[in-house]
Amino acid sequence: MRIALAQINPVLGDFNYNKLKIINSIKSLSAKKSEMIVFPEGSLFGYHPFDLLERDQLVEQQLKALKDILKIIPKGVHVLIGGFEKNKNKNGRPYFNTAFLCTNKKIIKSFHKELLPTGDVFDEARFIEKGKIKDNYFTIKGKKFLLTICEDIWAWDDKKNKSNYAVNPIKKLPRKKIDLIINMSASPFHKGKLKQRLNMASKTAQYLKAPIVYVNLVGAQDELIYDGQSFILNKKGLLIHKMISFEEDQNIFDLATYENWNRSAINENETEQLRKALVLGIKDFTKKIGIEKVHLGLSGGIDSALVSVLAVDALGASNVKLFALPTKFNLSESFTSAQELAKNIGIKLTDISIESTFQHIKKIIDQEFNIQKFSLTHENLQSRIRGLFLMAYSNFAGSLLLTTGNKSEYATGYTTLYGDMCGGLAVIGDLTKKEVYSLCELYNKETTVIPNFIMTRAPSAELRPDQKDQDSLPEYNLLDKSVVNIVEKKNKANNQTEQWLLNQLMKTEFKRWQAAPILKISEHAFGRGRRYPLAHRANG
Repeated sequence: MRIALAQINPVLGDFNYNKLKIINSIKSLSAKKSEMIVFPEGSLFGYHPFDLLERDQLVEQQLKALKDILKIIPKGVHVLIGGFEKNKNKNGRPYFNTAFLCTNKKIIKSFHKELLPTGDVFDEARFIEKGKIKDNYFTIKGKKFLLTICEDIWAWDDKKNKSNYAVNPIKKLPRKKIDLIINMSASPFHKGKLKQRLNMASKTAQYLKAPIVYVNLVGAQDELIYDGQSFILNKKGLLIHKMISFEEDQNIFDLATYENWNRSAINENETEQLRKALVLGIKDFTKKIGIEKVHLGLSGGIDSALVSVLAVDALGASNVKLFALPTKFNLSESFTSAQELAKNIGIKLTDISIESTFQHIKKIIDQEFNIQKFSLTHENLQSRIRGLFLMAYSNFAGSLLLTTGNKSEYATGYTTLYGDMCGGLAVIGDLTKKEVYSLCELYNKETTVIPNFIMTRAPSAELRPDQKDQDSLPEYNLLDKSVVNIVEKKNKANNQTEQWLLNQLMKTEFKRWQAAPILKISEHAFGRGRRYPLAHRANG
């Protein structure tokens, strides 16, 4: 039996777009003699809908699109499509997270997700009723299948991590013969996530003594990035085939011979995976909100340099605009390096000095507030004037402003509200400073894209004479490690730097509440998955 894996990138709530994408995939894969075609979790609605599920009519529109898909499925072909289905039991939550098994112009069975994630970025139990995996068996052409949806196979304990679930529903299943386990997934990317998926799928395959196909969503939705990397394991839990990362892909798997008919993914190191994730994050965010062009301030520092090359990687040089907005505190080398970088990536750097604007506003503020000395007030004023110019360009050109702060800066509050935090997408807000340099080194691997001055200079906001980030922050190598331990691993503070960071975190949460969406590439990022209160006195 030939099983097709359709790793697609849907658009949340665009049912016509998703319908046509699914129809085209069905036509293509059935022409290659596929007998079953498996799409990812939520593939028709888009994923994750969050509070769009407040709107009943959207689920109705999705089901109407599903009826159109049913009409074109060739005779003898079975298709599994992910979506949402109303719960007819008035006592439960309003919907099921559903896999629809479709053939012969009808839905022959619906399968419901049992384990509903509520940690980090997910809160499925808010709208979704719990299904039962034990009801998710089906037979086609004498072959027996078990259908699972994403989290359903994630209740295994291991030496490093204890499961979030009290009961593993896989262990409650009867040990009867299964020819294939199918997992339809929308599992977002973070560093190390593929290894976790393979581990959970391998345990499932070994326990049920059956091969497993894992079909994962690809694409980006707000902060979340779905990496695809769908795969097939044999009944011993060993990897047979892995599909490509961060792109749509198809594969056909023969259940009898274990042959497959598509390109295999190449091995990528972590830095390359981060690059591909962030490029996809920019590309899909702009596409799905309907904005074609982006811009940012290019300061001659490492962070804005990285955001610039990522933006060009994602959208092309013609869709990226760069501004230099200097005052007298900016080094001449910063400007010439920014010019060189812009030239290297095919963009003309627009130079607008804000010195006269800064001096004019500074004079008014000093007089009105009776300020006698240069202070943080004046430093932040420069940043906010830059934000004013860059947001004015957004209004004028309909362009999306990209912010350039990194995770270590966001963690400490070393950012300026309504200044460098202005913008619609925080591209590197989940990267430590070390990861920023690693990505820049990757871009410079074959030829110098980012000038040496930017790569080697001491990081500086250039808001006062001879300013260095390390005047206000711990050394970045210590700070980065502290960010990983305190923010990502959620551990207690073990040293002076970590205690300082923890205090800063607690005091500066109000800034992160007002940050642009941050593309998530770590296990625990600032944004939707981290819900700290503002008004509290906790310090531990």
